[in-house]
Amino acid sequence: MTAIGLPASNLARTLATRLADVARQPILLLSWIIVLIVIGWAVVPELFTSYSPYAGDTSASFASPSAEHWFGTDRLGRDLFARSVYGAHTTLTATLLAVVIAFGIGTLVGLIAGFTGGTVDTAVMRVVDVFLAIPSLLLAMVVVSVLGYSTHNIALAVGISSIAAFARVMRSQVLTVVTQDYVRAAYGLGVGRLAVMLRHVVPNSLSSVIALAALEVGTAVLAVASLGFLGYGAPPPEPEWGLLVAEGRDYVAVHPWASILPGLALAIVVIATHRISTSFRKEHRR
Repeated sequence: MTAIGLPASNLARTLATRLADVARQPILLLSWIIVLIVIGWAVVPELFTSYSPYAGDTSASFASPSAEHWFGTDRLGRDLFARSVYGAHTTLTATLLAVVIAFGIGTLVGLIAGFTGGTVDTAVMRVVDVFLAIPSLLLAMVVVSVLGYSTHNIALAVGISSIAAFARVMRSQVLTVVTQDYVRAAYGLGVGRLAVMLRHVVPNSLSSVIALAALEVGTAVLAVASLGFLGYGAPPPEPEWGLLVAEGRDYVAVHPWASILPGLALAIVVIATHRISTSFRKEHRR
């Protein structure tokens, strides 16, 4: 069984081992540094840039990247690096909300289906199969079209489109755990079904779902940015990563940095989160 808690000394040793593993892998270490910097952008953007993401200078329209404007400026003379920094809050907040929604609802649905079994399991999983058959981005577009265009609705749409994946993984873990000897022993000792579920099934089924949540962060960032690029997210002049790429696409031939540099920053963040999630999955398989 999975221990509910760890002594402080064991926790410290585990943390030290994880940090040592990260230090021995330069790409993983770089990925963590990138993610921490982007989190800093979202939390305290004013520490990373002195420019406003809204105020512009039309006389400096489409200024090339330089020491003064790292990403150059857009058609209104707004600093693109500042807009990328401030846009991290919008995009990452929507991403976090989407993953929390998918994790919470999907885990609950998978737990109910796997633990209850029978007709309930069959009915729930057929609905899950329908959701899995629909491309997640298309499903998110349908949901946000119904709810209305906004960043919060994008988060809800991306979260809903990811519920099925979490539900299937949680169900498969639950089906494995409920056949273990310690679960049968708990029933033999007279422990009720609810207590067995909360004390044994849930704690021992969450590891794979948590690993999936780490993987879904990068996917959700890309989905949120994609919907913003298509115009489903925050309206201008709000800084949002997908919107930044969309605003510069009409000028790529003449001023390529207006779209390429914000898009490159987005790609680097997605790759970094994917690398970190891969390390979590490898750790889970050990």
